[in-house]
Amino acid sequence: MERTASCCCGQLTVRLSREPRGVGICHCLDCQRRTGSAFAYLARFEGPYEVSGEATEYRRSGDAGASFTFRFCPRCGSTVYKTEDGVEGSVSIPVGALADPDFPAPTVSVYASRQHRWLQLPAEIRVYQTDP
Repeated sequence: MERTASCCCGQLTVRLSREPRGVGICHCLDCQRRTGSAFAYLARFEGPYEVSGEATEYRRSGDAGASFTFRFCPRCGSTVYKTEDGVEGSVSIPVGALADPDFPAPTVSVYASRQHRWLQLPAEIRVYQTDP
């Protein structure tokens, strides 16, 4: 199945040709700040994938030492994809960039220790207090 992730203005897109390898949510404070929401909802896809348009990059390190590069549209500011150093050939997409209300639900939740107290997760989701 082919999917296309896009920023709000359509200038930056990522075309994906496979089903997601994993779908999860992250409650870390960096993801809360980056998304402006209570958590990030991301799907990881194996390549190949095709990027079209110009992206601005923001790099950061996670608590466990991994380095991530987030790419967003310099025109509208939407985050469209991220990559992780050392994990070649895969890309993570914010599920909202896919604009698909039928997209699969998350199966993993990380940084539950920083989860907003009002949020109730489905019983079947695998929960980690920090980054596994």
